[in-house]
Amino acid sequence: MDVAVIGGGASGLMAALTAAREGHRVLLLERQARVGRKLLSTGNGRCNLTNLQFGLEYYHGQQVDFARPAMEAFPPEVVLGFFHDLGLFTVAEEDGRVYPLSDQAGSVLDVLRFAVEEAGVQILTGCEVTALAAGKDGAFTLFLGEEEIHAQRVIVCCGGMAGTHLGGTSSGYALLKGLGHSATKLYPALVQIRTDNTFVKSLKGVRAQAQVRLCRGRELLRQCRGEVQFTEFGISGPVGFDLSRCAAVSPQELVLHVDLLRDMAPSQVRQALEDRQRNRPELTMENLLTGMFHNRLGRTLVRYAGYDLNSPIAQLRDSDLGRIAGAVKDFALPVTGTQGFDGAQVTAGGIRTAEFFPQTLESRVVPGLYAAGEVLDIDGDCGGYNLQWAWASGHLAGQLRTI
Repeated sequence: MDVAVIGGGASGLMAALTAAREGHRVLLLERQARVGRKLLSTGNGRCNLTNLQFGLEYYHGQQVDFARPAMEAFPPEVVLGFFHDLGLFTVAEEDGRVYPLSDQAGSVLDVLRFAVEEAGVQILTGCEVTALAAGKDGAFTLFLGEEEIHAQRVIVCCGGMAGTHLGGTSSGYALLKGLGHSATKLYPALVQIRTDNTFVKSLKGVRAQAQVRLCRGRELLRQCRGEVQFTEFGISGPVGFDLSRCAAVSPQELVLHVDLLRDMAPSQVRQALEDRQRNRPELTMENLLTGMFHNRLGRTLVRYAGYDLNSPIAQLRDSDLGRIAGAVKDFALPVTGTQGFDGAQVTAGGIRTAEFFPQTLESRVVPGLYAAGEVLDIDGDCGGYNLQWAWASGHLAGQLRTI
């Protein structure tokens, strides 16, 4: 066999298709019963396949600039042209996120699968590569239990540890380490953040638009603006996901500061509360924030500020109104961790990119060995950035260029 691609996810399918179109005989090996299973779950089953608001500032890793050659050769507009040529219709949202017009991740997988089969790629599913060896003649031996497969070149696209229930695995790291590569520390990313649940446990399922700052003491580590989804153990949603990487890799004693009226100054919030008190003095504290927030969130903020829900708002003093306005602008939630790899959408960290040529994704350690996708130490923010890296790196690796 000319080329063996290990892993049938997004980067593996792209690498196999590209190599086949370059005229190589390609074998794609997937340990699960079907290719692209994890792809079907992306974007809550909608498959956010890229983002038109693109830049390396949305990516992380020890050497983020490593991704530049792949991304410049296969940017979002080229990715979309590629998928349109496969027959996929897409739609872009205002924030740049691109989805299939069908709103079904299966549409993306189907057009890829059809193209791979049409290109003559041989697909073997339900088989796991347990070891990989490089021979003195430059060829590789892939061990599948008692079976052996030989290939002139190998592309490792096994993905990472994230989403273990969907097939996340450490096998790619093990295969590459067995050939002399090394890895950075691995962390779950794009995952729910766990916080002290004294107040959030009653907010399960509530969504709100907010600006959220992740801080260690007075030090601002990162801030994000957008939708927050509260869970019984913390926060999720796009903002939670984008902050989760920093929360996972940073030392503890972190706090999320949630501003629930992000476009209003504290004085404006206080004025709104004064107006409510003056116009509706008969209300109790339970309904002080009715109309501003989801009812459960309004009641929780009142309790967080330290007030009884049955007290009349007519009794509030100026200092009380300032305190409640402060709670609205700074709903502080101490971070206790993240949900871990099983609930994560991507792995932060991976095989060290310094050990590969960025222009080709060929190993500097073992000639003829390539890697792409999540197995490498590159990960992106929420919003289609990780699939963009999968497509771009798979496309570059599949060209099987050398320096």
